[in-house]
Amino acid sequence: MQSVTLASIQAARARIGETIYVSPCQLSSDLSEMTGLQLHQKLENLQRTGSFKERGALNKLLTLSEAERQSGVVAASAGNHAQGVAFHAARQGIRAQIFMPLATPQIKVDATRGFGAEVVLYGTSYDEACQEALRVCKDEGRTFIHPFDDAEVISGQGTIGLELLEQVPELEAVVVPIGGGGLIGGVACALKESNPKIRVIGVQTEKLPSMLRAREVGAAVTLKAGATIADGIAVCRAGDLTLPLVSRYVDEIVTVDDEEIANAILILLEKEKTLAEGAGAAALAALLQSKITLRHQRTVALVSGGNIDVTLLAKIIERGLVKDGRLLRLRVSLKDRPGALLGLIQILSHEHANIMKITHNRAYYGVILGETVVDVTLETRGAAHIAAIRHALCEAGFGFERIQ
Repeated sequence: MQSVTLASIQAARARIGETIYVSPCQLSSDLSEMTGLQLHQKLENLQRTGSFKERGALNKLLTLSEAERQSGVVAASAGNHAQGVAFHAARQGIRAQIFMPLATPQIKVDATRGFGAEVVLYGTSYDEACQEALRVCKDEGRTFIHPFDDAEVISGQGTIGLELLEQVPELEAVVVPIGGGGLIGGVACALKESNPKIRVIGVQTEKLPSMLRAREVGAAVTLKAGATIADGIAVCRAGDLTLPLVSRYVDEIVTVDDEEIANAILILLEKEKTLAEGAGAAALAALLQSKITLRHQRTVALVSGGNIDVTLLAKIIERGLVKDGRLLRLRVSLKDRPGALLGLIQILSHEHANIMKITHNRAYYGVILGETVVDVTLETRGAAHIAAIRHALCEAGFGFERIQ
């Protein structure tokens, strides 16, 4: 079995260096202030396919024999690995077939097909799609490109670590999302073999902490599949190659939940003008929630990808506005007579609340005859503004409740 070493990562960089974009690693003043760190963001979401995955995919493709190239390749992926394989296989003139879970965001399915690969939707999770892909490889004699448990793939991902050493002088800590462990395994190897003092911290989704559980028991364990907005790291089992790398080189693993990840996505969008998918925002989520003990250290959070479904993004933005007090929904009781709604609108206008949506209902919510209920969604300026609106409605004698 091939191994991952600093030499293999350096060889991967020499192999893919002229093709792969060296993504920026920018110091963020806002995020540094929010976390108490000298925080840099390594923006792998700016890669051509929207994530770091194309590094490992290209490195693997470039090591195939001519016979393997002629037979074609097969991959299984929740989306980002699929796009990396599809894009670079097409550029290399290699036929690619990609197996993706049925619930894969449509943006990733469309992008993979757009890069020229044949897409097969199969199974409820990555693991089920992967098993079917392996069966096809065995039956048809094609090469399987594993998304994380392959030495050449891991070495390709590790090239990020070499870039970080050059981009952030005196680097002290790096925070990396973990799915199957290919990314953190390669990055941690590159960093620790170059400078053992650099701390490497992994972040998993609370729904599927497969690497954390494996570290706890000293062997890979298979967790039950679960839904999470961080679909890019929703892996049920750590890899056979990645677990030893993580055990050797990674200092700590923490978890974050979907609400914390959604909050990080919104902060990246607002503060950094950076679009991240769930997995891509996991590292920042852990830092924002103080899941990791780092004090004033020169730290990098890896934004691993930006391929987020626009429908999910819209939901995250709306929920974030509600939590920040910038969007308010009230259910107000009114007399069912002319002028009642006008009185409500005049109060809201006086309080400078912008009405986004308003709905009448006379048949539900226990409304008695002669009364009506209005659901009104308001654009507000924060908690103090909401308090002023509530006070004005109380003073005017309106009965109301806030709808969460």
